[in-house]
Amino acid sequence: MTIEKRNSAPASYAKGGAGASIRFALAPCELGIVLVARTPRGVCAVRLGHDEAEMEANLREEFFAAPLARDDDGLKSEIETVLDVLRGEERELPLDIRATDFQWRVWRELRAIPRGETRSYSQLAAQMGIPKSARAVARACATNPLALVHPCHRVIGSDGNLRGFRWCIERKRRLLEFEKGAVLTLNFED
Repeated sequence: MTIEKRNSAPASYAKGGAGASIRFALAPCELGIVLVARTPRGVCAVRLGHDEAEMEANLREEFFAAPLARDDDGLKSEIETVLDVLRGEERELPLDIRATDFQWRVWRELRAIPRGETRSYSQLAAQMGIPKSARAVARACATNPLALVHPCHRVIGSDGNLRGFRWCIERKRRLLEFEKGAVLTLNFED
């Protein structure tokens, strides 16, 4: 995936999105429901779930100081882009997220993991030239605000077992199977 210029407004995000205007959309997908939120500068959140009301409430909690408006029609292109990424297509997407340089490094490495493959946190850290930083890599994965765009689901434990995934381990398992050619089922519970 090609990511357009990264934008970030840490002061605004640190204040619950104060000063930002955020529109969001929800749509069904192979993994339940996808939520995409964006500021005028770019996409600030991509989330997976199964309950629209809960997903909206979580978004409002994170960006408590920003006016939020649901705009399914206005964000149709962004939803389609994220769904295309889910299905393995290379697409461009402008981003507006808060991140450290280290997080950006990790997320760039995540995008380099081929579809259908996995790496352990240790392998990813070693690949980045910081072999003793597996925990820091895991933390960067855990704070990833863009499900699917930065494919943190492709990182697993060094023992081969699935480890934490913000959008549930079962969804991570199904997503990895899907990337290897399995058919996804809709509407499962977290």
